Amino acid sequence: MSHRNALVAAVRQELAEARGTARAVLAAAESARGEAQQRRQLVREAYATCLNQLAAARESARQEVQQRYRGEANRLAGHLRGLATMSATGAAGAPWRFWAPSEPEPGTTPGLLRIGTITFDETSALPALIPLLDRAHLHLSGPAATLDEVITGLLLRALGSTRAGDVDLIVYDPESRGAFGQLGPRFVGPGGFGALLEELCHAEDHDAWRLVVLLADRATGDEMTRAQRAQLDRITRTGVDRGVHLVVRGLDLPDDPAVERIVVHDRVAACASLGRLEIHLDPPPPAALCRDVAERQRQGPPPARLADLEPARLWEESARYGLPAPIGDSTDGTLVEIPLGEDLPHVLIGGPSGSGKTNLIYTWLGSLVTRYGPGELALYLLDFKEGGSFARYAPGPRDPSWLPQVRLAGVDVRNDREFGLAVLRHLGEELRARSARRADPEDRPRVVAVLDEFPVLLDGRDTLADEAAGLLEDLARRGGDHGIHLVLATRDTDGLRALQGRPTLIAPFTLRIALPKASRILADDNLAASVIPARHAVVNTESGLAGANRVVRLPDAGDPLGWRATQRRLWRSRPLGCEEPRIFDGEAVPRLPSAYRPSGRVPVAGAPVGSSPGAVLGERIDVSARPARVRLGRMPGRNLAVIGTRADEACDVLAAAALSLAAQGPAHFSIVCLDPTAERSAARLVAELPAADWYDTSDVHFDPPASDVPRYLIGYGLEAAGPRHRPALRALLDTGPSRRVHVLGWWRAVSRLRDDLAGRFDPIGAWVALDVHGTDLAPLYPQPGGPVWRPRPRRALFFDRSVHRTPEVIIPYEVNSDHT
Repeated sequence: MSHRNALVAAVRQELAEARGTARAVLAAAESARGEAQQRRQLVREAYATCLNQLAAARESARQEVQQRYRGEANRLAGHLRGLATMSATGAAGAPWRFWAPSEPEPGTTPGLLRIGTITFDETSALPALIPLLDRAHLHLSGPAATLDEVITGLLLRALGSTRAGDVDLIVYDPESRGAFGQLGPRFVGPGGFGALLEELCHAEDHDAWRLVVLLADRATGDEMTRAQRAQLDRITRTGVDRGVHLVVRGLDLPDDPAVERIVVHDRVAACASLGRLEIHLDPPPPAALCRDVAERQRQGPPPARLADLEPARLWEESARYGLPAPIGDSTDGTLVEIPLGEDLPHVLIGGPSGSGKTNLIYTWLGSLVTRYGPGELALYLLDFKEGGSFARYAPGPRDPSWLPQVRLAGVDVRNDREFGLAVLRHLGEELRARSARRADPEDRPRVVAVLDEFPVLLDGRDTLADEAAGLLEDLARRGGDHGIHLVLATRDTDGLRALQGRPTLIAPFTLRIALPKASRILADDNLAASVIPARHAVVNTESGLAGANRVVRLPDAGDPLGWRATQRRLWRSRPLGCEEPRIFDGEAVPRLPSAYRPSGRVPVAGAPVGSSPGAVLGERIDVSARPARVRLGRMPGRNLAVIGTRADEACDVLAAAALSLAAQGPAHFSIVCLDPTAERSAARLVAELPAADWYDTSDVHFDPPASDVPRYLIGYGLEAAGPRHRPALRALLDTGPSRRVHVLGWWRAVSRLRDDLAGRFDPIGAWVALDVHGTDLAPLYPQPGGPVWRPRPRRALFFDRSVHRTPEVIIPYEVNSDHT
């Protein structure tokens, strides 16, 4: 039993150990299985993560590639769109909703024309452009109605992107349907095909492109002769170079590099020059646009633009060898210059009233002043006709700017020939100075003197006209060699009579400019001026001989608002020290300068006194606007008589004289007012000279007390003193100057002055005549018959026998007005 029990125990022991081992193996297997499952899960998770990362990376890379692709495509499309805009500017490429005719830049060649749009993937539509003018013929095939719409759009763009008149539109339409009639073409109907080919085959180069639309039907091709086919082939080969362009529907054209073929299907076109790209055709243009362009063609070319004449940068040109400057463009769009210089030193301009003479001068001056700065060009401008043509170049109450090149401007000087003569004398002095120095032309600016309606200066058989003619002749003969140029403008026929008998004066004017209907500016057999339209001119460099003409279209330069911006730009660019121009306005009255007014204060006694104070009477008519003075020293006769019935001007002369004397040093004034019309002016003078004595008809006398300062008796209407006071007045006039007592008096007539002086005029050493004729002044004038003088408003004749050989015309200052 024990052995059996032991065996059972051993078996049990082994079974227990086996079960323990099995359990251990099972646990180990379970653990390994768990670990394996965990590893599998990790692998699966890692795999899923890797897949997600790869998918994200792939998507990111794909999006990046697409983004780069879209960016590059948009960038290239933008470049292409910009290139297309440059290749088809304005009316050549604008969509119809923004479309309007546009003017090409001068000298540029025609660009491409828009026919539709090209779309590529997601990029914005690009304009589809095809060549035509100066580049190609067009051959179109497809549905006739669609092709007519395409041709209408192309014709409209060609006409709208060129200058009116630059394209001659011809339409051959055998069916006489009037296609494109809204564009105003020249129609050629049935039976005219052969004549049209003959015309085009022998067409020479000319100013306009010939744009020929051939709407051929089947009969046209069937009936075409061998000679006509040869002519059509010749036009195809050579027409583009001669400005002849065909737009053909329904007729075959030979293969040639100049032929652009367009095939249309369902408003989608294919074009040979664009390869396989599809073109989505634009809709037909609105009929209103066609009518507008046709009206533009009928009106003809517009005038050139003033802005086209300006250089790219201001004042970069040198005047060393001349002053060439454009004044407009020719019919081919190129600018036409006036070659002013040493070879062509002077210019004669002519045209009847209303022909645009002033506009031409404005244009030329605008072109000159934008090219040549104040150091290269000096302008002297004189306007002898009514109006203020040159006032725009001077500072005004609303616009303080002025043209820096203008040294002097005379406005409305038709009644002041003396000023014109003064300018010529100044230019003569400049010529002599330049001749004496023999200096290089660069040392001084070139001078351009413009005399508009210059015959006014030469009118009248008097010494002034003779001297002016002599000065003009000398300047015309020698001025060009020293940089002084004359520009004479006139209403031709009547004005040129002033030059008759003066061949040496007119000979140097080989450069002529004739405006429409001008006569006697060009040679008698040169009829160019009679056929040019408005706003055109003929520039001739051979004294008007036929064969030397060049026709120029002029811009509209008369708008002062348009000019003002340019002038302000030039004014702001003026160099330091550039002086304001001298302006002489024949209709303006100069005011007494503040320098000649005592400002209410008379110098006190005891201050130093000059030996010969100068009384200012008015402004001299000269270049420098100097005052006219009379010296009042101790010599006999140092008295002044103002003679005339214009009371306001007489009072102004006396007031200017008194105030200017008061401003120079200590003095005592006695105001004698015997004329009621002068009381207001005399009272104003006393207000500015508070220490002055006042006398009127109630207490007048002419025996002033002795004084240690100069004493001046200012007399208004002295003839009213009457016979009782004449002896004292005569004695004062005779002996007063030696005692430093001077009479400055106003008499209404020479006869009344004679009565007061008992016929002796010696005590009157200086006089100012207002509305007194020259013959009436004979008693006061050393030459028999009196001076040559025709009175005119606000002008006076001043004569001082101590300094004058002949009297001079002056302008009495405005002294007693309400705004002085």
